[in-house]
Amino acid sequence: MAKILIIDDEASIRYTLREILEFEKYDIDEAPDGVEGFKKIEENNYDVVLCDIKMPKMDGIEVLEKAMSLEKDTQFIMISAHGTIETAVDATKKGAFDFIPKPPDLNRLLVTLRNALDKSNLVVETKKLKKKISKKHEMVGESVTMLEVKTMIDKVAPTDARVMINGPNGAGKELVAKQLHEKSNRAKASLIEVNCAAIPSELIESELFGHEKGAFTGASAKRIGKFEQANGGTLFLDEIGDMSLSAQAKVLRALQEKEITRVGGNKSTKVDVRVIAATNKDLYKEIEEGNFREDLYHRLSVIVIKVPALKERKDDIPALVEKFLYDIAKDYGNKPKMIDVKAIKKLQSLDWSGNIRELRNVIERLVIMSDKSITEDDVNKYVIL
Repeated sequence: MAKILIIDDEASIRYTLREILEFEKYDIDEAPDGVEGFKKIEENNYDVVLCDIKMPKMDGIEVLEKAMSLEKDTQFIMISAHGTIETAVDATKKGAFDFIPKPPDLNRLLVTLRNALDKSNLVVETKKLKKKISKKHEMVGESVTMLEVKTMIDKVAPTDARVMINGPNGAGKELVAKQLHEKSNRAKASLIEVNCAAIPSELIESELFGHEKGAFTGASAKRIGKFEQANGGTLFLDEIGDMSLSAQAKVLRALQEKEITRVGGNKSTKVDVRVIAATNKDLYKEIEEGNFREDLYHRLSVIVIKVPALKERKDDIPALVEKFLYDIAKDYGNKPKMIDVKAIKKLQSLDWSGNIRELRNVIERLVIMSDKSITEDDVNKYVIL
């Protein structure tokens, strides 16, 4: 049942609104002035607040502003007999869902209320979904090396500094990039990912910068590139050590000028993008061998985050195994399978050349092949590294 607060200094208005809304099966609370109304908002979670504007002690606009600072999911519908277009616009700018003049039209009130409740429910569901996504991208582990990585993420994420993530394949570089984005001021915008190793060198420039119609054979229509798609957000260039030198030159220009030019075009387009790059290669060696531009490296590596291999953080294996058992069970619609201590110890003794990705695959294999619980014998039988 939706919970609604009515804030109005006129007892007759409060009584009328309560009668109507309780008949519609809403849970109603009320306050005779802004001060008491705001106190109730602080102490309770309301889906919608119907708030008068002209009131003693604290007017409705002040209640609205103070309530917005609480960052709750409550929707405000402002009501007033003295309202003007300017008042309505001002209330909306300050966060109100809608404005209704007094005396309120019953049909409009109920429709507006239902729409406000729909928005409130949508906001709540969106937050739940974001929490699920954040949980999915959670970095598991409390080892010294992982705590260092997490501390760096927390420090760097709120800035717009470009980040270079180093680490072996399967160690979790992509998770670091997603954490940097989710904890940044750009989190509401897109995180666009590009695997530079998976795109042929002749197509990488079109992928990054887009192309105009007819720019090359097969370019039958204009295409928007990843830089433009990430405008206002974050661009994650994974395996950047595999990018061609010609594409590197254009990326360097895009970072310097904050603008790109589509392949086959001559018009520059401004872009506001935070770039995060990742590689499993030794870029200093690549620079010496002429495979990577030194000036681009320095542009990209304002901050360098080293993601440790799993063999450097074996203390985290029990927590990782627990997470994978839970995730796999959820995917399969089963209860998480148990694993005994000896099996965990055996997993910790192994050399994980494929890192976390390999561990996750092994745990899924053990879940499928073992009986009621995973034992040391199961590990010896089914794990081949």
